[in-house]
Amino acid sequence: MKLFASLLLLATSALAQGPVAGTWEGNATVHGQQVPVRLQITSNGNDLHAALINGPESNPASSAVFTGDHLLLTFNYYARTLDATLADGHLTGTFGTAATRYPISLNSRGAGTTISGSPAQDINGDWEIAVRSAKGESAWLLRVEPAHAPGAVKAVIQRIDGDTGSLYGSWVGNAYRISHFTAAGPALYSLTPQADGTLLVSNLLRADVNDQQNLVAQRPAQARAAKLVGPTDPTQQTTVKDPSARFKFSFPDLSGKVVSNTDPQFDGKVVIVAIGGSWCPNCHDEAPFLESLYKQFHSRGLEIVNLSFEEGDQLKDPARLRAFIARYGLTYTVLVAGDTEQLNEKIPQAVNLNCWPTSFFLGRDGRVREVHAGFAGPANPPAHEALMHEVTALVEQLLAEPVPTQNALLYF
Repeated sequence: MKLFASLLLLATSALAQGPVAGTWEGNATVHGQQVPVRLQITSNGNDLHAALINGPESNPASSAVFTGDHLLLTFNYYARTLDATLADGHLTGTFGTAATRYPISLNSRGAGTTISGSPAQDINGDWEIAVRSAKGESAWLLRVEPAHAPGAVKAVIQRIDGDTGSLYGSWVGNAYRISHFTAAGPALYSLTPQADGTLLVSNLLRADVNDQQNLVAQRPAQARAAKLVGPTDPTQQTTVKDPSARFKFSFPDLSGKVVSNTDPQFDGKVVIVAIGGSWCPNCHDEAPFLESLYKQFHSRGLEIVNLSFEEGDQLKDPARLRAFIARYGLTYTVLVAGDTEQLNEKIPQAVNLNCWPTSFFLGRDGRVREVHAGFAGPANPPAHEALMHEVTALVEQLLAEPVPTQNALLYF
């Protein structure tokens, strides 16, 4: 009898989940704009799984529950949820955090993007976008390449603090409309070719038209001919006040234990101090790479410390940071440094520290040997691969240096 009841419950659950399984496509309304959304839901008996899909990339939900006509997906590594109701083959609801939510409307069979207007223009390759950035940079890199269908492209914008993530879209009317809707949130741009060979790059989700909404991109050769400054070297963005001084930190871990640079675990070690936060998409891109470095070089003397700056509500209960650690299987040290407004107060040795993430590379003597602002993620393969090669080479170089004698005496 118990077995029959269990089988009946399983069958009932599977039938309940059945209507919601499949591919859902539609839009989220963000600042009055329609951002394409693609959601994949699969059902295996009593288990429901879901993921936001961006091209070939997948952002899995941490949990998926469908009860009656109600779907609730959690993406706890970004502290976001998708809450929707199923009716007449439509999912309608909202996506976002407790403070900011976007209406969404999805159909079980999306019509896809319509390619219309004049023939698509070829804009593949690298561009430089002139900016007036509060971070001091003068240009971003825009990289465009063909995507999976005629008239479709994949693009990424690389800024000093990191990239936008992969943006996919098609030629519509007289421009490319590119976007993503991931667990990190939405993005929507248009790229409009101009008669003079430039591109008008419009961030369609900017509420303030004067806040870097419409920018001009040129080919790098055009930019150099016009004597425009190129993208900032990430190793030149942030420095330290006194390179001869040891880099200091002292913050609690998630259990409340205070960890400091003077602790024995760092004595004579090469240390990467990574400044970031679990809210930061580029920090999510960086974490797996740091973990791979840690596994490869820890036995040879590498330590990694993540100084995480979180918002006030997350400081009270750092659930998102715990989920961040679990998602990437992080085994290096993670400390809770403070809230995002305290960055320069808590890291007083730094000069022009304004990028998330920023990594300080310390030699075996505890002094800063290089600082790298931002992170080029997998959405920008050439820059990502170059960065991994450069950082790996730097770590190997620092590990090859001798351990200072009487090292412990230097910690005061």
